[in-house]
Amino acid sequence: MDKSQIISLLQSEGEERSELFRKARETRDKLIGNKVYFRGLVEFSNICSKDCLYCGIRKSNDQVIRYEVSDEEVLDACRFAWMNRFGSVVLQSGELSSPAFVKRVDRLVREIRKLSDNELGITLSCGEQTRETYQRWFESGAHRYLLRIEATNRDLYRRIHPDNDYHSFERRLEALGYLRESGYQVGTGVMIGLPFQTYEDLAGDLLFFREQDIDMCGMGPYIEHEDTPLYEFRHLLMTKEERFDLALKMIAVLRLLMPDINIAAATALQAIDPAGREKAIAIGANIIMPNLTPTFYRKEYQLYEDKPCLDEDAELCRNCLEARIQMAGSEIGYNEWGDSKHFFKRKGTGR
Repeated sequence: MDKSQIISLLQSEGEERSELFRKARETRDKLIGNKVYFRGLVEFSNICSKDCLYCGIRKSNDQVIRYEVSDEEVLDACRFAWMNRFGSVVLQSGELSSPAFVKRVDRLVREIRKLSDNELGITLSCGEQTRETYQRWFESGAHRYLLRIEATNRDLYRRIHPDNDYHSFERRLEALGYLRESGYQVGTGVMIGLPFQTYEDLAGDLLFFREQDIDMCGMGPYIEHEDTPLYEFRHLLMTKEERFDLALKMIAVLRLLMPDINIAAATALQAIDPAGREKAIAIGANIIMPNLTPTFYRKEYQLYEDKPCLDEDAELCRNCLEARIQMAGSEIGYNEWGDSKHFFKRKGTGR
């Protein structure tokens, strides 16, 4: 597909839209199967050094109560994931790069491997780091990393970030390169329905994923947050329902573009539609992330408004998502890492 064909699919309606979704589901089932894999999510800190203009936990937002989940609580959540056969966990945080933070993540990764007898897969999503830090965490046992680019049009990227070197597009791109060099399965993603964003931008995002040869993707609808600078442009937004539908079409087109990568059903979908995540699974997504963060902290990790599952404990969240996956006509890959088939093809291992 070229850009014009992608734009046409993103604008599709009616029968054409239904056919897109059908083909995406068919492609996933044929190439990587009907299984959906759990990634138990632990949002272990909302302290962030970045000031991204769209994010509810940006450094300058003084309405947020900052927290750090204790090591013991993080490991308890991961133990729950292991005992409940999740297969993998995700450690996510605000962006920090202090020696203490780097050391803590390294320690947590090693302890998770230890408590699970090396059975839990570990994904990190802790922002931009040095090549040395990425390598250190990889050698300690993390093997997947999600670093969302958020917008691949450089002009749009500048409009949603502070205009300084610390928030530069080039810096983000460089970090993605470091991840690949370090040996990770590399994931990225974008927000869909941003103010100032065009269909051309979104088509460019999908082509960027293919050019970067990514192994996994996490993308969802942009949802505004009143304590952010970008909130003043909310009058430019599509309706939330339109953003939701566009996010589904982005998932479906990406499944056709990159048939064997892992694609997450983002939690933001459920913030708009109660059945949002199972709708994404039904049209090609194959990863879902039950929230294992202790409920006491969850309301302070709101990157956007109306985030779901803030008061569900881990057991309830698991049961809910099991039912959602079954309703979407898929099965759960218990006790499986669910690694990206694309990664092994890219590495030439053939697994």
